[in-house]
This record gives sequence, structure tokens and C-alpha cells, in this order.
Amino acid sequence: MVHEEQTIPLNINYPAAFVVNGQDNTISVIKLSEMKVTETIKLKDATTPHHITLSPNKKQLAVAITSADLSGGHGGMEEDASNYKVIILDAVTGLVIKTIVLPKMPHNAAYNTTGDELWMGQQAEGAGSVIVYNTTDWSIKDVIPVGKSPSEITFSADGSWAFVANTDDATVSVIDPVTKSISATLQVGEDPVGAWPAADGNMYVDNENSQTISILNVATKTVAETLNLGFKPGYAAYQEKAGELWVSNATDGKVVIYSRNNNSWQRKTEIATGADAHAIIFDEDMKLAFVTNQGAHTVTVINATDYSKITTLTVGRMPNGIVIR
Repeated sequence: MVHEEQTIPLNINYPAAFVVNGQDNTISVIKLSEMKVTETIKLKDATTPHHITLSPNKKQLAVAITSADLSGGHGGMEEDASNYKVIILDAVTGLVIKTIVLPKMPHNAAYNTTGDELWMGQQAEGAGSVIVYNTTDWSIKDVIPVGKSPSEITFSADGSWAFVANTDDATVSVIDPVTKSISATLQVGEDPVGAWPAADGNMYVDNENSQTISILNVATKTVAETLNLGFKPGYAAYQEKAGELWVSNATDGKVVIYSRNNNSWQRKTEIATGADAHAIIFDEDMKLAFVTNQGAHTVTVINATDYSKITTLTVGRMPNGIVIR
């Protein structure tokens, strides 16, 4: 399938949220000061783009092209092996800087803290791997063996460790970003998708099939706690100002918010957002939360202090990944 490509430079010189639309093969640009979609970036030959990351210097966007609909879950998904790649875009013009064609599915692509490396997983039924690219010349710097079907690759908030969720192994690989060696392999719940970084020194792992969150202590590289949800999580985001954990409930189209009480996580409240609620991201001040609703084709903007809905924005079809610059 051939898609149009963005050939006319845009001028996204304002604070914005970038939303990946998996079914439309586009990126919706939300101008934060006006809270409206102002631009649409077209992706060429990009069957089902998924998650998106921003480089540390905020000049580049990396979009993983999965060629698979992951909205129903990540374990044992069907995929089209003809179109695996990561597309690097200029974050201001929206134009393609580099396209990296891959032999296996990349679930996301993550910059290290200095931005001179881009890490991406390679899913496989047997042992998967992580490919580390040098962003100066886009050469391969390292290949790191991990577990089965690696999904999200993330870095701890301080950048000291990389975490790889091995979906079919129910494990998370902890990697030293300097030596590229595996320091620990942690057993978590069934079908982990991502270990999401937090300012409290933990990583929060969403385990789809076991309907739990595994809480990993970065300093000790251990599973410190398990939070039972009672629903399949789509994403977990830590709101550091309030000390809250926000978890998307895709099945019921809502976000469930947890807070600490008597040394354990307790459900505090929930907010209806839209069908197939997925990614959650906060703005820099932690005052606003943005939730992508894959089935509703919308983004819900929430006041993160009083949990009121500010607006619901229509974007492209099947929005999943989101990043704010």
C-alpha cells in the first residue's frame, strides 16, 4: 500500500502534541496554546505507525511502523512482515530525515539521554533483540539479545538503565546503556508491554493478560510491588506532583487513577475518556493530561488537578502514540 508523503515543509515552531494515527498513517499536530489540531503530517509507506518519541534536543521525532494493529493486545498478534521500519522526522518541518528499514517488527524507538543513540526492539518468537543505532550516521552500533517478542524500550527517568518488556517471556530485561550488557532479567506479569519511567525512582510495567502493574525499583533492579487492577491496562503514567499513577482501561474506555494510602496503591477515582483508551501523557507542568482513544479516534484533555475534562479533540483514526514538545 502506497501513501502520500509530507513534501511541503511545515512550521511547527510552537509547543505541540504529536499524535500517531495508526489507521490513517498520519500524525496529528495539536497546538497547545489553542488546544486544536493545526497540522497533519503524512507518512509514506507507513502501514500502521504506532508509538512516537522525541529526541532530547527536541528536534527529531522517531515513529515505529509496526504493520500490525496492536489495539486489541500485544501477545501473539498477527503482523504483515512487508513494512517494518522506523521513520525519523524533523519536529518542526515534518519532513523525513531518515527511514530505517528493519527485518522484524519495531514496537517503538527510544533515544538515549544524550540523543546520540536510537534503540529499537526486534520482535521474534524466539529470542528477540535490541538494535542500537548511532544517530550521527545511522550506522548500527550494537545488537543486544533479549527475551521473546520485545515490545517497548524505555529508559529510567535518570537515564541510568534501559528497560525492555519481553512480552512473550513475561520478563523485563534491564540493560546498562554504556556497556550494552544485561544487568538483570526480572519476572513480571503475563504479556508485559512497557516499563514506564517515573520520577519516584520506579518503572511501572503494564501486564496485559495478568491485568497487573509490576513496580520495578530502578536502584535495586527488583520487582518491589505488584498492583492488581481487575482490567487490562493499556498504559501507565506517573503524575509526579500528586504522586498518582494513571492507568488506561481500554476495555471500558477510561483512565483509572491510583494514590498511595497506608503504604499501598489504592484506587482514587476514574475518568471516562473514549473507546480503547490507550496512551497517557502529561504536559511539562503536570497540569494537563492527554489520553489517546484508539476506538473513538479522539484525544481527551484532562485537568490533572481536579480531573475535569477540558476538551475532546478529533484526530485521525486509531490514535495511539503521543508525545509533547
